[in-house]
Amino acid sequence: MLSQSVFTAFLLLAPAVIAVPAPHESYVPVPASPVASLPPPPVVSPDTTGTTSHGPFSGVPTTTGALSLSVLAASIPALPPKPSATTYPSDGKLHNPEPAPYTPAGGLGTDGSEPVYNAKSDFDFESLALALYQEWIELDLFHDGLAKFSVEEFEAAGLTAEDRFLIEFMADQEVGHATLITNILGAAAPVQCTYNYPYTTVRQFIDFCQKLTRFGESGVYGFLNHLDSREAGQLLLQSISTEARQQLIFRQFDGLFPMPVWFEVGIPQSWGWTLLAPYISSCPANQTRLAWQNFPGLTVVNQPNPARRNANNTKPGETVGTTGAAPLDETVVPKSDQSLNSGIVGEDSSPAVTHNRSIPLSFPGRKVYFSWELPGQAVGPNNSYVTATAAGAPKFVAWVTQLNLTYSKLTLTSNTTGTTIQPDTSTFKGDPAINGTMFVALTDKDIFLTPFNLSQINPHVVAGPALYQAG
Repeated sequence: MLSQSVFTAFLLLAPAVIAVPAPHESYVPVPASPVASLPPPPVVSPDTTGTTSHGPFSGVPTTTGALSLSVLAASIPALPPKPSATTYPSDGKLHNPEPAPYTPAGGLGTDGSEPVYNAKSDFDFESLALALYQEWIELDLFHDGLAKFSVEEFEAAGLTAEDRFLIEFMADQEVGHATLITNILGAAAPVQCTYNYPYTTVRQFIDFCQKLTRFGESGVYGFLNHLDSREAGQLLLQSISTEARQQLIFRQFDGLFPMPVWFEVGIPQSWGWTLLAPYISSCPANQTRLAWQNFPGLTVVNQPNPARRNANNTKPGETVGTTGAAPLDETVVPKSDQSLNSGIVGEDSSPAVTHNRSIPLSFPGRKVYFSWELPGQAVGPNNSYVTATAAGAPKFVAWVTQLNLTYSKLTLTSNTTGTTIQPDTSTFKGDPAINGTMFVALTDKDIFLTPFNLSQINPHVVAGPALYQAG
């Protein structure tokens, strides 16, 4: 059970109730005696157990591959809806006796049983452990950027002392998130690792933060409602809601429109792990390993560059590196096309509450170029995980955004390169689906899936995902 002192402290700190005196009687207030309170629960230490430097791993892994046991089938079969899925009449009336006043029948975890905040299955533990890996890197990342760059460098990027304090506060939030999940998982919870970041400028740091928090947030949305532990899911929901605010803020710092979508997208755990693992250099020898798949890497070669006034001018390779979440590279943009501090409405991308772009970052009909790796590459902590795919030849690009999974045909230009045309699709009228910081992957089939069963795409993923900076 999660540290009981957290909830006990709330009870002990509740204000004392003082009786109202009777009319016409003299009343002398009696000083309230001090109310004993428990000290706040401790937080986990963000300190690493080994080297604290950042950079690539250069050793030899002592183990390789994802955590695994016996496997019962090659994939989860696609089944029709359960018979009970469509039996509720949904007519606005009550159909069963209420278990208590003002309490409609139904729901999960509503029978009065005391909640226990723990993992209740392998699925729970592995999902929460992945979320903890994410919280640890965010904690380190925010601190690293603040330590790496000078005040002058931040101010040249349009970020003030108050902005830097906000980043520091977001790092403090990650301490709380890491503590929460560690308490849920117990002694086997993953601990802090060391990391390898691609950025060398403040602008690249900010863009990397908005991309990393994007797949961190979406990764939790993808599994949250599948957890056996509804109790742990409740607490995780309350932490990931904070991370959603972080992602929005980093978009604002990046000069992007803060929330260009009507719905936030969820992705499977193996997608989140594929995007995260390349930035983890090493972990302690006894670190808890993960069972999720690492897909071959995918690169959007002509990734729209928000550092340009006109992203249509983006050339191939305008990111720092080729990983799926590689940040923008503003150093390759000619001064005449730089959007930072341009001072022109519709083009300026200086940090702000919001910006509208006269020329969008992407658009339906845009030709998008991809390159990808073959399976068998060593990635992740200590290079101890290996990329793998069970799919056939790549034929489609899967665009995963908001509530939508949309496919476009992939035209091969070599065994590991290809192109497609950005689709024109919407969630509802007035909401173009392909917008914001979203996800693309290469697949061998264009199977129909929806947000709740999106993980069934995994056996068909050839490479990816990668983030696509659509807006």
